[in-house]
Parts: sequence; structure tokens; C-alpha cells
Amino acid sequence: MEREQTVGDADEETVRVWMVERTYARDEHNIVITYATTDGGRYLRRNRTKRVLVEPTTAAVEVAADRLESVEDPERRERYAAEAARMADRHDPDDEV
Repeated sequence: MEREQTVGDADEETVRVWMVERTYARDEHNIVITYATTDGGRYLRRNRTKRVLVEPTTAAVEVAADRLESVEDPERRERYAAEAARMADRHDPDDEV
């Protein structure tokens, strides 16, 4: 499995995370997009308004390491790792998905 990719010095380290989930929020006006590291250990959630989806959703994004949350649940970690690896194998980071 691919190692987690980081860029920059310790103060500004960024991590590439891959899209692992896209779900509708309860109000159905927002979409929740979850990105995770390829080991499934850390994730980022983004809430996007359906009406303002001007910026494309890409297969991966680079984010500051300190913005990532830890995945505590082992089953979720395994699921995120599998989906992130699948996305990394099938897509370039900038592919619109």
C-alpha cells in the first residue's frame, strides 16, 4: 500500500488524502465529502452546498496535516484505507469525481 504523502517542513506539512465517501447531509442541501489517508488512519470532512458546487470535487486533495482527524474505529479505518487505495490506483489526484 502507498505510504502517506507529505510535503513541506514540520510547521507547514501537507498530506494527500483521497475521497472515500460522498453523502448527503440530513437537510439534503449539503453534500458531505470525506477524504482519508491511504492507511485509513486520518480523515477530513468537507461540507459543500449543492447549489454552489462550482469548484470540482477531485479524487484527492492536499491539506495541512493539522486539519486531519484521527480515525478511532478499526472497521472504519480499514474501510477508509481500502477506498483510498482504490481511488489512488484508479485516479490521478486532480481527476474530477
